[in-house]
Amino acid sequence: SNPEITIQNIVASGDLHTFIDLNMAAIIMENVMYEPEVFPGVIYRMGDPKTVFLLFSTGKVVCVGAKNKEIVRDAFIKLNQEVRELGLDKKPNVNIDNQDLTFI
Repeated sequence: SNPEITIQNIVASGDLHTFIDLNMAAIIMENVMYEPEVFPGVIYRMGDPKTVFLLFSTGKVVCVGAKNKEIVRDAFIKLNQEVRELGLDKKPNVNIDNQDLTFI
């Protein structure tokens, strides 16, 4: 008999192509945890779509918790917009379409 497979969680990595001010992110953003002496990134729990991001100062991000690629892409686009709208990017005026996304 064939095994039944159900996707429960997708892990994706991406790059916002800008440096991120993690100290400011920890102050301004909601639902974040940042303890640089324990872990070098910000843990951000996005409410909608429901995902968790690991944000690093290099602009690299990891997204976990999504059930499909569309949710990952929507969450990634929303995060990209939030980072820029909140002024957390250290290299402004980067095209929002210039983003990398890799599924693991």
